[in-house]
Formats: sequence, structure tokens, C-alpha cells
Amino acid sequence: MYEPLTLVLVALSLGATIFALSIAGLDRRINWPLLGLTGVIEVLLVGQLVVGIVQLVGTDRDVSGPFFVGYLIGSLLILPIGALWALTESSRWGAGALAIACLVIPVLELRLHDLWAV
Repeated sequence: MYEPLTLVLVALSLGATIFALSIAGLDRRINWPLLGLTGVIEVLLVGQLVVGIVQLVGTDRDVSGPFFVGYLIGSLLILPIGALWALTESSRWGAGALAIACLVIPVLELRLHDLWAV
């Protein structure tokens, strides 16, 4: 895996988690800056999908391809689902749902890193 991209994704996702939790703590709905940040994260996740598949095809490591690609695709689905949930929920729990979705991204990134390191 391309580690600088992984580190940027983890940092941005944790930042988005803190941002979403602060919005939830203020009992407000999500806002455009938070959605923009999640959009940036999503674009980087698409880039990671492309880089990950290219590296998987060109490697001689013993990496489980289906699991690796599954985690890459799964990480792409988490934020849109969390954002949709947050947009439909009119209470603070919408921001809480997005915070949880943002927190899942670093967990998936660590798992991808573990799969690649084997």
C-alpha cells in the first residue's frame, strides 16, 4: 500500500470524526464544510482503490486479493451511507452517525495495512 495516502486518510478521517462529534455536541445538523471534508476523503479513497488494485496486480506478495479489494470497496461505501443517514436525520444523531462512519475509515485503513504487510 502507498503509506502516505493511508496516513492522510487516517488523519483526515479522524479530523472529520472530531468535527462531526463537535457538531453533535452542539446539537446541530451536519453542515457543508463537514460534507465537503467527507467528499475529499471519498475522492482520496477512490484514489486508494485505484492504487491498491494496481499494486495488487503487480505484486508477488501473498495478499488475499478478494479480501483486500473487498476492504477497498467497503471503505468507499461507508462515508456515503453515513452522509445519507446524517442528511436524513434531523437531530444531533445524524452528526453522530457520520462521526461513526468517519471513525470506521481508520479502522479499515489499519486492516488494509495489515493485509498488505502479510
